[in-house]
Amino acid sequence: MTDFIPTGIQLSYLVAVSLFFVGLKKLGSPATARNGNLLASVGMLIAIVATLLEKEVINYEMILVAIVVGSIIGAIGAYKVEMTDMPQMVGLFNGLGGAASAMVAVGEFWRYLAVAQSPPLPTTITALLGVLIGGVTFTGSVIAFAKLQGIMSGSPITFPLQQPVNALLFGGFIVGSVYLCVTPFNLPIFLALVGVSLVLGIMFVIPIGGGDMPVVISLLNSFSGLAASAAGFVVMNNMLIIAGALVGASGIILTVIMCKGMNRSLTNVLFAAFGTGEGGGPAAAGGTTDKSVRSIDPEEGAMMLGYARSVVIV
Repeated sequence: MTDFIPTGIQLSYLVAVSLFFVGLKKLGSPATARNGNLLASVGMLIAIVATLLEKEVINYEMILVAIVVGSIIGAIGAYKVEMTDMPQMVGLFNGLGGAASAMVAVGEFWRYLAVAQSPPLPTTITALLGVLIGGVTFTGSVIAFAKLQGIMSGSPITFPLQQPVNALLFGGFIVGSVYLCVTPFNLPIFLALVGVSLVLGIMFVIPIGGGDMPVVISLLNSFSGLAASAAGFVVMNNMLIIAGALVGASGIILTVIMCKGMNRSLTNVLFAAFGTGEGGGPAAAGGTTDKSVRSIDPEEGAMMLGYARSVVIV
């Protein structure tokens, strides 16, 4: 019986991954998108249940409370948020995913320090990757949400020597990571690196205009997948590694497609604000906020009209 449980868990992971792939395929068409979303949700449920059967899980009470609270918040958000606000909601989901991955990395590193045990070098490296990508995803997604929601200005925000400051922060993270790999028993350095990753996320998004936020959210979605994959390596969970890689790859593909639809390169979207003078970017120069414009195919247009309560023709 004890040998069957690990095998059953791995088989459940295989089924879950298969449902993810089928669901992702169906999400490519408006006609099958709802079924695709349902299949992917079932796959995630199977993965969660299988993971809870792991022998390392020792505190089911807190996990179940977290599942219930998260499910309630997700259900309320899904019913209350309007379709026009979906980009903001997706941005928040990305941020929470990145934060969760970063917290997994922090928790695993902390676990080793609690027992005065040096973490293996691969664990340290993957934990630092999870912290970097997860931290950038979290704060970057919060800024993207704030710009789309109108909480902060949608115009690019730049200041003198912004690029050198970004390079200095990233270089500092690399140097600190190398130092931590050599001397792993250094909690202040690790916490400082967590803080640097959070600042990098803010610095990454603020110079991008509000009209480009959908592309940024798609890219951050990819980052959240990569962070989850890094967290999977930290805790040695195959399901997390595969699912994270799937999200990361699909997010990158979607980002490239969106950039092509806008007839712009990803580099132009991310760094257009630099070199435009004091105004910070095209939006700032014109005194107006960027607006996102995207094209849709006839199928998607028909679906939007079918679900619309009212239509305004200009």
